[in-house]
Amino acid sequence: MDLGLFILGAVFGLTLTAHSVQKLFGWLGRPGIAGTAQMLEQPGFRPPRRPAVVAGLVEGGAGLALAVGLLTPLAAAAFISVMFVAAVSVHLPKGFFNQNGGFEYTRALATGALAVAFTGPGAISADALLGIDWSGPIWGLAALAIGLVGSGTQLLSRRSELPNASAHQVA
Repeated sequence: MDLGLFILGAVFGLTLTAHSVQKLFGWLGRPGIAGTAQMLEQPGFRPPRRPAVVAGLVEGGAGLALAVGLLTPLAAAAFISVMFVAAVSVHLPKGFFNQNGGFEYTRALATGALAVAFTGPGAISADALLGIDWSGPIWGLAALAIGLVGSGTQLLSRRSELPNASAHQVA
């Protein structure tokens, strides 16, 4: 079971880390911070550069922490938060399936992180090495709650496009 938990955390964590380096550095076929900022402007994240950097850093930190099993419920909470923001702000209007740009993939990644928060990372982890035993229903629910609050905060910070000022002027 411990090897399975290690594999689960490593695959999900390193997948999120790959997203991070795409956003932050433009590696692996993505345009980096400038392109991420431009993409985030569409769903209302303004100014877009700051949330692009924050998303990249959170993804990188949460991904690496989950991959090595460090502070697992907190890593899962951050992971859930960024995936929920992506799902709601970009993918939800496109339906479920990933092939149409839907939220299937973000939901699967967040669910994997949540599963690790409930079960814990197992004996092959930094948490086990440090004697941290944060797992079980309370920790899983805490990771979910923290992730949803964090994502809600980000989603509420979005701004809709301001109406055209000239349309409201009286001639």
